[in-house]
Amino acid sequence: MINYILRRILIAIPTLFLISVISFIIIQLPPGDYLDQKIAELTQRYGSASSMAQAEQLRKRYGLDQPPVQQYTKWVSGFVRGDFGESFRYNKEVKELIWDRLGFTLVLSIGALLFIYLTAIPLGIYSATHKYGAADNVLTFLAFFGMSLPGFLIALAIIVFVYQVFGFPLFGLFSPYYQNMPGWSWGKFTDMLSHLWVPIIVVSLNGTAGLMRVMRGNLLDVLGEPFVRTARAKGLKENVVIVKHAARIAINPLISILGMSLPEILSGTTIVSIVLGLPTVGPLLLQALQDQDMYLAGTLIVFMSLLLIVGNLLADIALGWADPRIRYE
Repeated sequence: MINYILRRILIAIPTLFLISVISFIIIQLPPGDYLDQKIAELTQRYGSASSMAQAEQLRKRYGLDQPPVQQYTKWVSGFVRGDFGESFRYNKEVKELIWDRLGFTLVLSIGALLFIYLTAIPLGIYSATHKYGAADNVLTFLAFFGMSLPGFLIALAIIVFVYQVFGFPLFGLFSPYYQNMPGWSWGKFTDMLSHLWVPIIVVSLNGTAGLMRVMRGNLLDVLGEPFVRTARAKGLKENVVIVKHAARIAINPLISILGMSLPEILSGTTIVSIVLGLPTVGPLLLQALQDQDMYLAGTLIVFMSLLLIVGNLLADIALGWADPRIRYE
């Protein structure tokens, strides 16, 4: 198992390198760059000659006058030192822009994952053990209904509902009093928790509905296996048969899905974050791609890819722990 983990970690290094190369190329593919937009703005303000002089200074400052290979080498070599380059639009170091947003994104993503799995697995088990009953039919209907609703529509509905019922707008992760407060305090932390439940539910609804259906189908298949009939024939209690024997096997595909769930949540929260005004990486990445802010966009893509690799590695470890038949020597 340890050798397998080490091999996966070693494979992750060239994988991240290839991802960074592909990301940098894709960002460079559209014609022009960020400074083309900047030149148009400067031309309207100061005239053509002045704008071209300022644009030339900006090109040298950001290294855009160099070939793409040198631009990429300069950017990727800074990762070792924790230097991710400078954002064109915000005129700030990339690391100053992303750390807080990455933290909020991880809190939201981990909270959503916990909510999805802690809700979907018990509901899937209950639905499978009450096959075609009234409860199963209701849960099946709610699952299909939840899978069909887009997250941003749910977010808008919750905003309207909270405003109509409670009379206050639901926006962001903090109240206006704590919005621009530097640092952290217990009051600011509890205020964030009071706002966090809404985006977690919105982001988790589709995943919970889909995962519940997967758990139900897997458990129904496992309940027909010979080892389940043998366990029942030995006189074991039904709860022990279902939870200890059947569910432990049926849950394996859900553990495999766990590795892909984190990046899906990260990508799926972009529109929800825009609607709810959440300070996550999704809106920042979208703006960076539109601006061709290559250092900011490339850094965010690399970090999201790193989360995908780490998520898959953790899923493989959890799968080997949950099922004794799956062990890597």
